[in-house]
Amino acid sequence: MAKKATDIKSPAQNKKLVSNVTAGGYNGKILRVNLTEMTTSTESLSEQFCRMYIGGAGFIAYYLWKELKPGIDALSPENKLIFALGPVSGLNLPGAARNCIGAKSPLTGGIAKSEVGGFWMAELKRAGFDAIIVEGKASKPVYLWINGGKAAIRDATKLWGKETLDTEAAIRADLGDKRIQLAMIGPAGENMVRYACIMEGLHDAAGRGGLGAVMGSKNLKAIAVRGKKLPKIADPDKFKELRQKIVNIPHPLSENGTGSLEMLWMEAHAALPIRNFRDGVFPEVSNIHSVALKEIGMRIGMKGCYACPIRCKKVVQSDDPFHIDAAYGGPEFESLGSLGSNCGISNPQAVCKANERCNAYSLDVISTGVTISLAMECYEKGLLTKDDTGGLELKFGNAEALIEVIELISRREGIGDLLAEGTARLAEKLNQDSYSYAMNVKGLEPAMPDPRAMFDFAVGYALNPHGADHVSSSNPGWQEGIEQFGVILPVPDEFNPRRMSLFKLNHCLIMTQDLMVICAFPPFDYDTKLDLIKSVTGWNTSWVELIKAGERVLTLMRLFNTREGFTAADDRLPDRFFEQKIDRPFSQPLPVKADIEKAKKYYYTFMGWDANGVPLPEKIEELGIE
Repeated sequence: MAKKATDIKSPAQNKKLVSNVTAGGYNGKILRVNLTEMTTSTESLSEQFCRMYIGGAGFIAYYLWKELKPGIDALSPENKLIFALGPVSGLNLPGAARNCIGAKSPLTGGIAKSEVGGFWMAELKRAGFDAIIVEGKASKPVYLWINGGKAAIRDATKLWGKETLDTEAAIRADLGDKRIQLAMIGPAGENMVRYACIMEGLHDAAGRGGLGAVMGSKNLKAIAVRGKKLPKIADPDKFKELRQKIVNIPHPLSENGTGSLEMLWMEAHAALPIRNFRDGVFPEVSNIHSVALKEIGMRIGMKGCYACPIRCKKVVQSDDPFHIDAAYGGPEFESLGSLGSNCGISNPQAVCKANERCNAYSLDVISTGVTISLAMECYEKGLLTKDDTGGLELKFGNAEALIEVIELISRREGIGDLLAEGTARLAEKLNQDSYSYAMNVKGLEPAMPDPRAMFDFAVGYALNPHGADHVSSSNPGWQEGIEQFGVILPVPDEFNPRRMSLFKLNHCLIMTQDLMVICAFPPFDYDTKLDLIKSVTGWNTSWVELIKAGERVLTLMRLFNTREGFTAADDRLPDRFFEQKIDRPFSQPLPVKADIEKAKKYYYTFMGWDANGVPLPEKIEELGIE
């Protein structure tokens, strides 16, 4: 029987908390949940802290650095799972429907952080909190219920084992409100698949780094949220003006979302990941890109996040040859690549079904597809046999095997138990030459932009603190307004100091998006982003302050990883990314290891780190890091 809020001891529940934050956009409160003690409490935020770390990934990096003991097991009660909003999260603005989730990663052993869209963060902002810190482990399955500033821990025993669709329906029925939003896990999270994700709703995933496994390790099935009151913003008129400016700009993703005809271009130029990033020819891509899904009648609509008119998310359904539930949305570019071309799968129904199963089980589509593609190559080379796979013919292009092995991974059954560990551990288990085609950076499987086609992504994959994440990678180019940051002369393509100085600038600028927490899709130019945070918070801030905050958080993440044993040697790419594809060479020069090493040294210098990538004491002091 579900426990009532009064059944749970909450030390601060009746204590009036006065926040030190006077800036707009913040509630000034963090909710701390101790599942071992079954207690909840609230803590205030100071304005100085908010200006230094802003929100999102900044809050996460700070608390993980401050509160985690070095060397803990990521799946132990000592790990902390943090959900953090930014000052604009949940406001009535395109691109503001995002929050960040982080923990020590069970996949990499370093820091993990992942941004996610949808509707959940809008309810949390209205419920009166800027972040949630979950610590400890419940003795049995539970879920957290947050309603209008109050929190209760409730029994979830009957929910354990349920897929995300059934979990959402059951909790909404239990609480009697269909508008409740959930952050939740499915069976993959419960079984601590190392790349399990956290689903916010049925088709928005905090995908990277195994955060769903951390949630499962705590016996936490879901966080249900409902709220009704937004915090004030400093300049409502200016905010309204900025909102209208963004709303009135048409967006190309509104038509077909991600994974459109650019996939045809990528295949033609050897830039599409095909069969574990090995091959360059896959004409069957014409069957699986997003326009093709529309043309064959599978795509039945488009949806968007809270307050966003772009509506970039596909909705697909089918009954032949697989039943595909439209409630789970549809595949984005990363799914079409990782579960499609990278596994040699050309059947659009199979790719969409695989995507649906990942959302139902709470699996990161990127790590799932890349890990399966490694297994398929190992099967092709005889490093895995039918005896290992339980008779499953796990070869490239086998659509039925793709869907079956996703089931096995989520339940950790048979070969799925091994694949649930990710590419690095799979290669370690198989040994032999599988290391050379185990595609990961710091243990995190790469996203679908092939870094051989975009050199700045190659450096970004190597240097990102949490691994080969495309969203955090820098692709400088020449952007309107960049002159205000002192970039006047055109920057050459080679990895020279000027190029890496621009890379460092972009890395910090991208991080500011993860602190505010805003989406990369709406057409925010530099002036609009700055005006946005000023109008919401009321701070007389500038890009100097914001870039410093981005640098502070990147440095804090580096300190965390250094404490966990990471070195400059971990800032490396898989050998395959320095090789031509076997059946279609790149027209441009490939990345060269010596250039990557040179680029790393430049980056370390510009960041104020030593030759081994360790932040210097002077830089730590400059940034005000404890």
